[in-house]
Amino acid sequence: MAPARFQCLSGCAGAWPLTQAIYRCPTCDGLLDVVHDLDALHSTRPDSWKAIFDARYKRTIWPFGSGVWGKKEWVSPQIPDDAIVSLDEGGTNLFWAERLGRELGMPELWVKLCGNSHTGSFKDLGMTVLVSTVRWAMRDHGLKVRAIACASTGDTSASLAAYGATAGIPVIVLLPRGKVSTAQLVQPIANGALVLALDTDFDGCMKVVQQLASEGIVYLANSMNALRLEGQKTVAIEIVQQFDWQVPDWVILPSGNLGNASALYKGFSMLKELGITHKLPRLVVAQAERANPMVRAVREGATTVTPMKAEPTLATAIQIGAPVSAPRAMRALQAMNGVAIDATEDELADAAARADLTGMYCDPHTGVALAALFKLRANDTIKATDRVVVVSTASGLKFTEFKVGYHERALTGVDSRRANDTVNLPPDFGQVVDAIQKRFPG
Repeated sequence: MAPARFQCLSGCAGAWPLTQAIYRCPTCDGLLDVVHDLDALHSTRPDSWKAIFDARYKRTIWPFGSGVWGKKEWVSPQIPDDAIVSLDEGGTNLFWAERLGRELGMPELWVKLCGNSHTGSFKDLGMTVLVSTVRWAMRDHGLKVRAIACASTGDTSASLAAYGATAGIPVIVLLPRGKVSTAQLVQPIANGALVLALDTDFDGCMKVVQQLASEGIVYLANSMNALRLEGQKTVAIEIVQQFDWQVPDWVILPSGNLGNASALYKGFSMLKELGITHKLPRLVVAQAERANPMVRAVREGATTVTPMKAEPTLATAIQIGAPVSAPRAMRALQAMNGVAIDATEDELADAAARADLTGMYCDPHTGVALAALFKLRANDTIKATDRVVVVSTASGLKFTEFKVGYHERALTGVDSRRANDTVNLPPDFGQVVDAIQKRFPG
């Protein structure tokens, strides 16, 4: 089987090994893609691929129990098993949101809980591939790396720091000062990364880390690096696998830097190209209204995304105005007959609170995706009979300030109509009974 390789997304000539520190096409300065030998993969029949993936799923034989490395031949077939850095990523719950779906008249509403991962977000899926490749390149191919670095709004830095610490590779993270939750900030600190808090936003951090990478000071770990998308695409494969190899009608994705939209398209496309499935789902790119460059482009009928100044939003991880992967995501949206839609601060907070009352515990970004669902269901774009998967990208436990602020009615621009007040009482039996009777008259 020919090795996977980097090629220009726009079709310029040339190919580069995955072990080379290259992030853009030398000819056109466009984004790169990881390309696989599909002819070789076709030599295995669709039913055989299903059997292989099912036999490995969540087992303990290294490294195939990982939700990513169980699909190794589709991700990075040539990497040696002993170079892989895995924290048992993937294999996350496809949650049947039965009660919320019933409220919407939708019996087939599901939430892919990607936050049920080692560092609490979907970023682990891509980071295992990137850090494993760097380790392999350093060990076997002469790559010299002072550190792996990323710009981040929280989740990427946590994931990179954990995988870097596991591999014994130094990590540098650049964060926008004061714009990352405490839970997210402490993760890279605890894992020993050099944490640089810059007085700017994510886009400003991204400019600095790209310059560091271009001068060879660091190896770039942001999703401009196509290696990340190879791990993240396994979300699509895993969703289909969890549905007994059936494709949902819709996938709704909270979106910031837009790499995940392209990753999902890659995963669903590979399934179709290799004969395992026969259609693509429709894609919804859901953005916060205050950071919605993709939504604006689609509304204007544009085929390219114009950067904007992202405004502060509760959905901090997707507060990105200049998404690096916009060309990839636009291709994905067009190929998947997609929709781009945004949510106000009140809409995203209320959507998260509404879902929480049915048993979930949603981060604000999942709130953006759920708000998009509610709108598309209300205007009947999404039908009652459609099978819909909302991708929850991170654990709600990372966003305690958001949750507390909502229920204390302290979030600016948010009505908090579903706030649940704590009832403070003395240790008096009668008053406790009165409080119960008031809440649950019986």
